Amino acid sequence: MKTRALRFVAVAAALLIAATPAAAQFGGGLSKVVSGAGKVKKLSDARVTDEEERQIGQEVSDKIVETFGVYQDANVAKYVTLVGAVLATSSTRPNLDWQFVVLDTDGVNAFAAPGGFVHITKGLLGLMKNEAELAGVLAHEITHVTEKHTVNAIRNGNFISAGTDEISANGGMAASLITKFAEKAYSDIINNKFSRNDENEADDKGVQMANKVGYAANGLASALGKLIERNKAISEPNGLFASHPQMKDRLTNIEKIIREKKLTATATVQPRYAKNITFDAKAASAIATVAEGSRGLTGGEEKKPAEAEKKEETKKPSGGFMSKLRGGSSSENKQAQNISSGGARGVNPDRDAVGGSNKNRVPVKIGPSDIAEFQKGIA
Repeated sequence: MKTRALRFVAVAAALLIAATPAAAQFGGGLSKVVSGAGKVKKLSDARVTDEEERQIGQEVSDKIVETFGVYQDANVAKYVTLVGAVLATSSTRPNLDWQFVVLDTDGVNAFAAPGGFVHITKGLLGLMKNEAELAGVLAHEITHVTEKHTVNAIRNGNFISAGTDEISANGGMAASLITKFAEKAYSDIINNKFSRNDENEADDKGVQMANKVGYAANGLASALGKLIERNKAISEPNGLFASHPQMKDRLTNIEKIIREKKLTATATVQPRYAKNITFDAKAASAIATVAEGSRGLTGGEEKKPAEAEKKEETKKPSGGFMSKLRGGSSSENKQAQNISSGGARGVNPDRDAVGGSNKNRVPVKIGPSDIAEFQKGIA
């Protein structure tokens, strides 16, 4: 009986230990280990090195190229690269491996990826009409890179989380975290999500950068004016420098910068621009776009141009809930139809514009002597 009793006590004790929380068994030490295993570090703990910034930018640039394709014209690629290189060499980060890519899409847009990647669309090149306008836009995008606007916005925000194993003791980032950065950066850049402060800084420093090498300081303002005119019939924000209530404030601010900084350069270099950029931009309503909501990491299906959609629309019987809501005159209905065809379904025709099929980057080889010779033509 005594033996049975001892066994019973032993079993009961074992069961009691098994039912006791691990933290209580080991004085709370294991509890700290368990809770620490799933702990998430603040992203602001990460220290993004130049090498990591470049890796993020390369991933973003690859996604942008996959989305829109590359315009396969070596002369245009070299021309845009030379304008960009003249500006970049006068920036605060001249030693970055700057790359300027012309995207094969009718959408009017430009995208700056971290680490020195600047992309501009064929559509935007067709909208602008002189080199000072191009320089103003490129200088604006270059400033987004030099000031690390995208990386800092993600790093200081609460947009993505980082596990304890993704940030080292010295702040270095694991490959998985770099990919998270790149995915978020791509989304922000495609949707032109820069804060008002970042946009103002890019305007301010970009205008001064363009003026410094001899371009008319009002080049950026002139390009913005063309964008405002182009987007005046579209109620939703659209593409680069999207039309919104703050746009007039930005133009006023640029005028103030030019006046207060006494920026007096006047070169527009229109003949050289016209020689190299021989095409025009399409109207927003005529741009073929991807299917609504399908603009992701690799784009989406092609939508028909506005003209084709309107022809099909005439074959369909009128009526329905939306037709009753529209009302108004025939001219108003036509304008509403154009906006819808051009991108109301995708909301943003320039962002959602169809891209080309060729994803190969056009190689451009230039050296210091090429840049110096090109700069002599800014007069």
